[in-house]
Amino acid sequence: MSPSVPRFHLAMPVDDLAAAAEFYGSVVGCERGRSSDTWIDWNLRGHQFVTHLASTRAEAIHNPVDGHDVPVPHFGLILEIPDFHALADRFRAANTSFVIEPYLRFEGKPGEQWTMFLHDPAGNALEFKAFANDEDVFAT
Repeated sequence: MSPSVPRFHLAMPVDDLAAAAEFYGSVVGCERGRSSDTWIDWNLRGHQFVTHLASTRAEAIHNPVDGHDVPVPHFGLILEIPDFHALADRFRAANTSFVIEPYLRFEGKPGEQWTMFLHDPAGNALEFKAFANDEDVFAT
């Protein structure tokens, strides 16, 4: 990642650090960084993502988008199309259940993108997507 591109830091609650380590380390493929008994730093493609042990969490909300119930809040990455499909295959190989199976949105239109939604073992909602044209990330 270019030093001129700001990186985000995101901390998310999990109820089982070992399950988070297996999911984010083995399934998603993040490099593990510093850790303690209550948190783990992850390198999420150059961004600092931290899983924090937490006993409670906020209630999940869903909004309708393209005929799907999209979980809110959610986070994820915008990937290259081959990386998107490779990650979808990793999730399938790990028997991960999708909230929304990988599919193509806005086909042939500005903003054409692949997208998929799933939950991590703690119930945090994730979205991974890939645009046909990176310049269309903010297309209207």
